[in-house]
Amino acid sequence: MADRPVNGPASQTLSRGIRLLEILAGQTEPMSIATAAAQLGVHRSIAYRIVRTLEDHSLVERDDAGNLHLAAGLAALAQHVAKDLQAAARPELGAVADELGMTAFLVVLENTTCITLLSAEPREGPGTVSRRPGARHPLEKGASGVAIQAAMSDAELTALFEGRGIRPEVGLARSRGYAVSRNEVIEGLTGVSVPLTAPGRPPGAVSVVYIATPFDNETIGARLRQAAAAIAARLG
Repeated sequence: MADRPVNGPASQTLSRGIRLLEILAGQTEPMSIATAAAQLGVHRSIAYRIVRTLEDHSLVERDDAGNLHLAAGLAALAQHVAKDLQAAARPELGAVADELGMTAFLVVLENTTCITLLSAEPREGPGTVSRRPGARHPLEKGASGVAIQAAMSDAELTALFEGRGIRPEVGLARSRGYAVSRNEVIEGLTGVSVPLTAPGRPPGAVSVVYIATPFDNETIGARLRQAAAAIAARLG
């Protein structure tokens, strides 16, 4: 007889390990094991054991100062997530990054969280801000969150946010076709984003972030809409 799944309590250690990966994905500064322990609400010795396990699987690494960073093993895993979507988006993101001279990235929705699935940086020009795959932020924040909300119905948003209300920026994004935010996800950065919709898929977003640019946001929004349409067509 085939084994049947057993209902029972979730693994606390596994949950903490996954939570640590989520925390590191959202970090912009180095994180010590002591800080990780505080974020997880556990003793430092427990955090150390979690880190050692993640290191053994090449999911986390420590630099010379002992600070924690996501490791290359995550990138290998990420290559197999939504492979068709990544394949469709990769050339478009690269073209946007090179043409606008800023980091371009693809965001997907998971519950009420925006997750960066894929990113591209320009091959030439001044330094840009990186946006690593796996980075997360709440759906209620940032241009990509607003753009995704703009692709959803008011009823869907009301149910999702349990009646907390819809940001006025959502209506503005619907009318002009793109969303803009500043200092909402990362201090000092402006984000521009457009919805990405394809049949049978939850809404996503094609986005860029910049510190300064010669392009106005309307021009950026138009270029992102072109990229989103091309990605949707590739997914056909």
